[in-house]
Amino acid sequence: MDREKSEILALKALTYVAGDEKRLGWLLTETGLDPRNLSNSADSDEILAGVLDFLLAHEDILIDFCNFEKLDATSPARARRFLPGAPPEDF
Repeated sequence: MDREKSEILALKALTYVAGDEKRLGWLLTETGLDPRNLSNSADSDEILAGVLDFLLAHEDILIDFCNFEKLDATSPARARRFLPGAPPEDF
């Protein structure tokens, strides 16, 4: 895993979350973003880090996402290390 792969995984996670109105609403509520801010800043490393944080905080969504993308369930946590705000020792 590296920064580029982490960003790609986080973008896939954002696409997955945004594909369901309930999950998207939950993400927006927890992050304080509004849909316009999210749309305008979706490629921001801070936003991508927040998406992975959201995913990691909700095991059911995490497992569903990993199954959907055919990923190991630890991949989002490994990806999170390469984005702002997550010291490697936390994961």
